[in-house]
Amino acid sequence: MYQLAPNIELLFTEAGDYHDRVRAAAAAGFTAVEMWGPTGVDAPATPKNLPALKAALEETGTALTAQLSEPRTQFMIPPWDHSEFYRKLDEGVAIAQDLGCPRIVVGSGTGFGGWKRQVQLDKLIEIYQKAIAQIDGSGITLALEPVNVRVDHPGSLLDRTAEAVYVARGVDSPFFGVLYDIYHSAVEGEDMEAELANAGDLIAYVQLADAPGRGEPGSGDLDWAERLGILRASGYEGPIGLEYYPTRESAASVALIRELAAAA
Repeated sequence: MYQLAPNIELLFTEAGDYHDRVRAAAAAGFTAVEMWGPTGVDAPATPKNLPALKAALEETGTALTAQLSEPRTQFMIPPWDHSEFYRKLDEGVAIAQDLGCPRIVVGSGTGFGGWKRQVQLDKLIEIYQKAIAQIDGSGITLALEPVNVRVDHPGSLLDRTAEAVYVARGVDSPFFGVLYDIYHSAVEGEDMEAELANAGDLIAYVQLADAPGRGEPGSGDLDWAERLGILRASGYEGPIGLEYYPTRESAASVALIRELAAAA
């Protein structure tokens, strides 16, 4: 049985503020949640009341499985000043530790037309090797997320799972891995089984949404029993973030994936 973590930016918004969404998720039977940026410097995330959020997590015994790195740095765009990313990384790690969150999700930013793709991938390796060295001893894992460029993130550098795996292998740290998002991968037309086989134990986190539409499982065309079966066969046993835009009330939108995850 997979542990499901509703994204409190998108789900249980009916309850009110973020800490109230944690309580609503817990009342609905979830033992974990995920969120976007804790300080809200990147839209559409908004600032969290971190003491209230921590209190809600502790009160309900809910785990926070992942948060986003801030800010969304455009690593490849001149003048290549990454100082704010590294400064905020320390802040993000401190927040993650305080909230008991083991993962921070990072990205690639947009690509730069003036450099070959391979050069940019190798530059990402350098950037994240430095980041991992900076947070050494924190216990926090950085999960690199490739995203689709066909619908949601046009211009992003990393749109292929295999290239995120290439970067992760280059960083070569037990605290650096890949976020495999079933939705983004499907939109890019990837073969899920092949991608997970290539990634091996580098998959540090998984998220999902249905495709097309990025709604809840059952709203699109993906066969979720098949997808969860492929995921289980790959050896991944960690939590799954529910990062979708619900087309109906939150508690109703999770019904299918909860049933299938319980059997997976």
